[in-house]
Amino acid sequence: MKKLLVFLLVTSTLTGSSCQQTCSTPNEKQPVDYVNPYIGNISHLLVPTYPTIHLPNSMLRAYPERADYTGNQLYGLPVAVTSHRGCSAFNLSIANLSDKESINTPVILYSYDNEVIKPYYYSVFLDELGAEVKFSPSHQSAIYDITLSKKDGFKLLLNSKNGELKFDGNAVTGYQQIDNYSTNIYIYLETNLTPTKKSVLGGSGLNSTVASGKNACVILEFEENTPQIKVRYGISFISTEQAKKNLYREIFDFNLEKVAQDGRSLWNEKLGKIKVTGDNDNDKTIFYTALYRTYERMICISEDGQYYSASDEKIHKDNGSPFYTDDWIWDTYRAAHPLHVIIEPKMEVNIINSFLRMAEQTPNFWMPTFPEVTGDSRRMNSNHGVATVIDAYNKGLRGFDLKKAYQACKGAITEKTLAPWSGMKAGKLDEYYKLNGYIPALCEGEKETIAEVHHFERRQPVAVTLGTVYDEWCLAQIAKQLNLKKDYEYFLNRSLNYRKIFNTETRFFHPRDEQGNFLTPFSYEYSGGIGARNTYGENNAWIYRWDVPHNIADLVKLMGGSEAFVGELERMYNKPLGKSKFEFYAQLPDQTGNVGQFSMANEPSMHIPYLYNYAGQPWRTQKRIHTLMNQWFRNDLMGVPGDEDGGGMSAFVVFSMIGFYPVTPGLPIYVIGSPFFENVKVDLGNNKTFEIQCINYGKENKYIQSAKLNGKDWDKSWFTHEDLMKGGKLEFTMGNVANKKWASLPATLPPSYNMD
Repeated sequence: MKKLLVFLLVTSTLTGSSCQQTCSTPNEKQPVDYVNPYIGNISHLLVPTYPTIHLPNSMLRAYPERADYTGNQLYGLPVAVTSHRGCSAFNLSIANLSDKESINTPVILYSYDNEVIKPYYYSVFLDELGAEVKFSPSHQSAIYDITLSKKDGFKLLLNSKNGELKFDGNAVTGYQQIDNYSTNIYIYLETNLTPTKKSVLGGSGLNSTVASGKNACVILEFEENTPQIKVRYGISFISTEQAKKNLYREIFDFNLEKVAQDGRSLWNEKLGKIKVTGDNDNDKTIFYTALYRTYERMICISEDGQYYSASDEKIHKDNGSPFYTDDWIWDTYRAAHPLHVIIEPKMEVNIINSFLRMAEQTPNFWMPTFPEVTGDSRRMNSNHGVATVIDAYNKGLRGFDLKKAYQACKGAITEKTLAPWSGMKAGKLDEYYKLNGYIPALCEGEKETIAEVHHFERRQPVAVTLGTVYDEWCLAQIAKQLNLKKDYEYFLNRSLNYRKIFNTETRFFHPRDEQGNFLTPFSYEYSGGIGARNTYGENNAWIYRWDVPHNIADLVKLMGGSEAFVGELERMYNKPLGKSKFEFYAQLPDQTGNVGQFSMANEPSMHIPYLYNYAGQPWRTQKRIHTLMNQWFRNDLMGVPGDEDGGGMSAFVVFSMIGFYPVTPGLPIYVIGSPFFENVKVDLGNNKTFEIQCINYGKENKYIQSAKLNGKDWDKSWFTHEDLMKGGKLEFTMGNVANKKWASLPATLPPSYNMD
């Protein structure tokens, strides 16, 4: 019950003596006041969301280290998270001097209470220690304020899990190697008080001032009658000296309240780029929490005009263009990057330039797929960096070299193997794809012989084929812009190869073997092993059935026309799992958030609810979006249906709640859904605003009766990016019963494949 009360307190306006000044709010709530970082902190099956404390897209991120919200103990106090969902680099602990046992461990486990988390502020009470802890981050530095109830003195422990720490006057400096990579994170930490004693613990202590190795730890002791300690620190991927510079540039003294207020102001500026109004504060909480999560990644790691790149393990000058990393493009190209294009266009240009620098800093000049602080891990399948390039370019962004981007993207798609989770060069599997237009599947029991195929991730033949034909469509669009006619025609033709794995009898994308035979016997629900990786990838055939985002009009034809297409969509939502949940999820743990065979918990599903528009029945999209949002995205601890990959899924929530979605990144249009607010104002910069207004606004009025764009009747279920960026007003008249005629005629359907 105590934890429930704490949770309810966090979701409302925060009060209490521990943070009255820092977290106080004016009478009218600001956007950041709606953010509830606890949403999704208990997972449905796999990984929960984490209540991250950070500034937008900043290098320093932290969250309390525990398994999830149900964890009873904190693993010390966090210092910095080096990758989304990663554990903390370094660790800070505090103990009373009278506590002799804690001197034997470099990290102390704390039971805790009265926790408060805001995007820019954290406070918690550590039970056994009797200490109140406050924390607030800047971009590359942070500050702690710790008050103890006992006055018999205390010790402060800083732990590097694998590295070196040493004393430097009143400060501690050092580094930690990140896992087994060549990347180090450096720290410069100092206290407002001079310690009375310094010592080292763990690792291989070299002398009285240096600790190195595993769990290298330094201890600072403070005398009696010292009930409070303030700690500020900077981090760097370059050096301890740079970490010190970062700290002194950002945090001038030990004033935590000032750091928190600056953070609060910045968050309100960023979240205020989309202003929503309506009478449902719960929806506002869901919306602004989702928007906050889209700012967790990518992170800017430029430090005073320079950055460390794990691509070549060197330090580079950024020449005025900040360097970004930590992106899982397989997740984020679908909605997170398109959202950046609208509300953070300058950052998106810097991100694309960062991708190109990564490519330049590697031997093969390949576009990255999963760039992290430690380098491109090449996880998941396909090479969707190409989608971020053409989506930005076709929506008017400039400031990056399109020709260079084309070369990097083309190399990644044609020279690197298409085998998932691999950075090896193209081999036999890729030769087969080039000649035949699809990735061949292994028959049941057939042994893998291709060296570049990951032993666990397998070939994922249907997922890779569908993902790559979309990538080739994106390549064709770039080639078109560069007037490379032969390349344009070549890749555009190849982008139709999804037809080669379409089973016309079953109307599913069906794996084929090297001889061209469809695998039999075959179950579209259960075949493919763990995660269906032998045939699809994390999801079964029902999800990949719709994964042709660049040519949905053709997919409608393949399905037998509009009525058949809608019928099959409905059948997916109505078809049961067919097994007990424990059997189904034992095989497909990523395919949660189910409505029938549909999965709201995985990114390949996010465009599916919008596909009714392409068959002339947008009212079904309007109904489905509201149903799915109410079922799976809620203001509670389990309010996220699956893995929220640092904004990848939350961007779907942002778009869906304001009323439209980028079904086809690379095609400069948005498909209309059904807005959740009475009014939405999107700040486009340059004194321009795009407004969405709902007449007859109400929770039950989810159906569009009619629409106007800038005062003119609008009978299309889509609009262009140009319409959006000119500013103006999209006005919907809403009702509680569907208008099945609105945007139902062939001329009103969203374009597909091209805009010609």
